[in-house]
Amino acid sequence: MSTRKKILLGIAGVYFGAMAIVILAFGATRRDNSEFAPQNEFKTDTWIDLPGPLDFNKAVMYLVIAGILTVLTMVYIARRMQARPNRVQTAVETLYALMRDNITRGNMDDAMARKWFPFIGTLFLFIWYSNLIGYIPLPTNTEHTFSIGGLEIPSFSIYAATANISIPLTLALVVFVSYNVEGIRAKGVGGYLKSLVPEGISGGAVIPIFILELLSNFMRLLSLSVRLFANILAGHLIILFMSGGLAVLLGLEVLGVFTLPFGIALYLFEIGLVATLQAFIFATLSAIYLGGAVAESH
Repeated sequence: MSTRKKILLGIAGVYFGAMAIVILAFGATRRDNSEFAPQNEFKTDTWIDLPGPLDFNKAVMYLVIAGILTVLTMVYIARRMQARPNRVQTAVETLYALMRDNITRGNMDDAMARKWFPFIGTLFLFIWYSNLIGYIPLPTNTEHTFSIGGLEIPSFSIYAATANISIPLTLALVVFVSYNVEGIRAKGVGGYLKSLVPEGISGGAVIPIFILELLSNFMRLLSLSVRLFANILAGHLIILFMSGGLAVLLGLEVLGVFTLPFGIALYLFEIGLVATLQAFIFATLSAIYLGGAVAESH
């Protein structure tokens, strides 16, 4: 038997052995659950009531962390660039080339790319950091607390600001205003509105096509915000359920042992692919909309 097969058999033995121990210890009967509410993990309870409409909660905290990381890491690396790059600089230069060449220059001309690259690059990095830190367990669960020295500390949980629809929607609104203003600046109000209708359409078909294109322009707000929000929210919910939430809801302890490996696999998948992919898609669509707003033809 090969070493690989021995390792796999060993893992399987530990896995099923753990399930057997849990069944012997707690049984396999269903227990009622009346306390655990998974949706409360995404509630944004007010931590600090600031004057006016502004409150400090965990969503704001994650935004502040993402903003600080975006600024500090890029400034730190930019001030330490070397003629012979080390591994960190090589990775950053690869990321820079991705943002500059694939996302920005791939969707607009060089003059416009130079103008909008800082915006697109910042957008990508900010969303990327927001997604990534959302998979780091932090003391943000205000529903359950534990006491240390008399202080009630929120229990550790994972949360992402981008899993709150208000954050992706705000970013989408910034993009929406930006590309429409850029299109009007390049073509004028009348010219920009005319450019919404594809070339070759004339007569009575112009009005319904124009209305559809105008509606589709507003639908871009959904294509940007809901895609990011839904993917991050769904990912966190699946991780929560597979890592033990489903076992608590159904009242079956043994189910937690069965689903935990899948929860770990999904956690790694979300970190390794989804967090980066969603930032890339949002930035790429933003660049496409900006480039399309000034294009000569629709």
